[in-house]
Amino acid sequence: MTRRILFFCMGNICRSPTAEGVMRAKLAAAGLDVEVDSAGTHGYHIGAPPDDRSQAHAALRGYDLSALRARKLLAEDFSRFDLVLAMDADNLAHAERLCPPAQRHRLKLLMDYAPHAGNPHVPDPYYGGAAGFDAVLDLVEAACDGLIAAMRAR
Repeated sequence: MTRRILFFCMGNICRSPTAEGVMRAKLAAAGLDVEVDSAGTHGYHIGAPPDDRSQAHAALRGYDLSALRARKLLAEDFSRFDLVLAMDADNLAHAERLCPPAQRHRLKLLMDYAPHAGNPHVPDPYYGGAAGFDAVLDLVEAACDGLIAAMRAR
């Protein structure tokens, strides 16, 4: 059974903390007890809160990301978490190089849980405008719903 989920992107300030915040809220609403965390494949922003734009857009949908802080993805994360979910193929490839072979089955793309969304990746909104942060939320919400459905089906 899935008890621990880690979401990751590159810097852990936009996509993966959004996924962490959305999943925490959806799990609470579903009455499921699952540990959730997020990380980045690069240590650019260690200790920093999520991007202000990510926080603002998430807050408009009722998600509070303010307590989250960026951290770097570690090799031990692959044994600690049951699922380690990448936001895109580039970060997945980076994590595959870090992940021990015996733990590779835990690595997946988040959007594998929302194939109906029509996008295999959660695009990085960092250098774009407001619409990118809304698109991230749309995709993450769909994938988190799919992930919860998959967990319940097991």
